[in-house]
Amino acid sequence: MTFRTRIVLPVSVLSAGALALAGCSSTTPADGDDGIRIVASTNVYGDVAATIAGDAAEVTSIIHDPTQDPHEYEATSRDALAIADADLVIVNGGGYDEFMHTLLEAHENDAVVLDAVELSGLAPDDAPDDAHDHDDSGDAEGEHEHEDEEHAHDHGEFNEHVWYDLDAMAALADELAAALGELQPADAETFTANADAFTHGLDELEQRASGIADAHAGASVAITEPVPLYLLEHAGLENVTPEEFSEAVEEGTDVPPLVLQDVVALVADGSVAFLAYNEQTVGPQTEEVLASAQAAGTPVVSFTELLPDGEDYLGWMAANLDAMEAALTA
Repeated sequence: MTFRTRIVLPVSVLSAGALALAGCSSTTPADGDDGIRIVASTNVYGDVAATIAGDAAEVTSIIHDPTQDPHEYEATSRDALAIADADLVIVNGGGYDEFMHTLLEAHENDAVVLDAVELSGLAPDDAPDDAHDHDDSGDAEGEHEHEDEEHAHDHGEFNEHVWYDLDAMAALADELAAALGELQPADAETFTANADAFTHGLDELEQRASGIADAHAGASVAITEPVPLYLLEHAGLENVTPEEFSEAVEEGTDVPPLVLQDVVALVADGSVAFLAYNEQTVGPQTEEVLASAQAAGTPVVSFTELLPDGEDYLGWMAANLDAMEAALTA
């Protein structure tokens, strides 16, 4: 018996000028149909693409509604058409948005495909492989190369939510700028400048996370799902949640009763600084943990998998760091 439930939240869009479409959201370049056509699996990657491409691209984000689960999403004919016409496609990879792999296989074209998990360097050799025959390289040597030893993870199953890793997003930005420059050489310098500005913003977020780590290194936190773990680790925080709990929640299966009791006690006995709560995927057991934390006065920091309405990526991550810092100093 499963209990995975998607909470209905306001539909996210890429920017104030985004056009809401049936099954996707899109931003359109100033010169209309002459722009580069980019398709992203979620609005997180759509926002990064729009930030770096600017007016030179039309960006379509297939998943932009919090009620749509990328793990279980079934592609529509509109999605297939977008993929067939795309010049560049951005996927998360790692098994997170497998529907994109299916679309790419079914609608072969010459699109450049950027896989955020592959570019991150975070995945172990036995992680889910979304590789395909498309050209997925921009041949760019990013200035923000990810160093595996700096972000080794010991939490069992590979955490595919790499958009919460700041280094992973820097690697994607560099590769995206290079790929866009190949597609439209006249604007290559602009794409590079936009990527540099974006990665500068990531550097500032990294400095903020390091400041939290300096002040609160080793502070224990609990989670309902692994979604924000990379950002928590950037901030020097330690996840002490039983892995069996967060895995069951992510997979939509029931948490064993004794494990649930342990987590309920964990958030109530003062041993964690806060509960990191994925507000998009909830059920009776996560709600029981949430209620226990609230009753005990344990701070709760909410996280989402998709970009909230009206936010951009850098502002979203800054708000997450603000909420974490407030909880740690409560």
